[in-house]
Amino acid sequence: MTKILGVVLAGGLSTRFGSDKAQALWRGRSLLDHALDALAPHCASLAVCGRDYPGVTVLADRPEPGQGPLGGLNAALHHAQAHGFDGVLVTGCDMPVFPAALAAALVGDGPAVLEGSHLAGWWPASLAPLLDAHLATETNRSLRCWFDKTAPRHVRVPDFAMPNINRPEDLDGMEKG
Repeated sequence: MTKILGVVLAGGLSTRFGSDKAQALWRGRSLLDHALDALAPHCASLAVCGRDYPGVTVLADRPEPGQGPLGGLNAALHHAQAHGFDGVLVTGCDMPVFPAALAAALVGDGPAVLEGSHLAGWWPASLAPLLDAHLATETNRSLRCWFDKTAPRHVRVPDFAMPNINRPEDLDGMEKG
């Protein structure tokens, strides 16, 4: 059985949202709480990257702050490798759902991402040294640049569109939906 670390990337600046979107409320709870709860059924353990959060393992970006999502992913991969996890199932704090069909489609041989999403994905812990090298030599910190290096599978889940909340009106649309 695959031992999975679930990680929520929550260190973004929320520039388009205008306030801390990880703490924005949806159905009476923070988006970060929803993201953690959505990952929990699929994972042996949970962690948050990019911010302090009580009751959950908190991972500091690696090798240092300011690396964007790759810094959080790198911290997660190293934590997974050091603690016997096979890999990391990742989502963003602005993605408050993670159905079982998505987890099943992502977890497997090699890295995988949800088609159309930059954050929802599966990353084997064995990629930690490769991401270290990438961050040490590449000035482009985009996920797309990392994807070019790792060629993740792009998976689709029928009848599922991952909500992604970037602006307050996106959250308003979730409330109405």
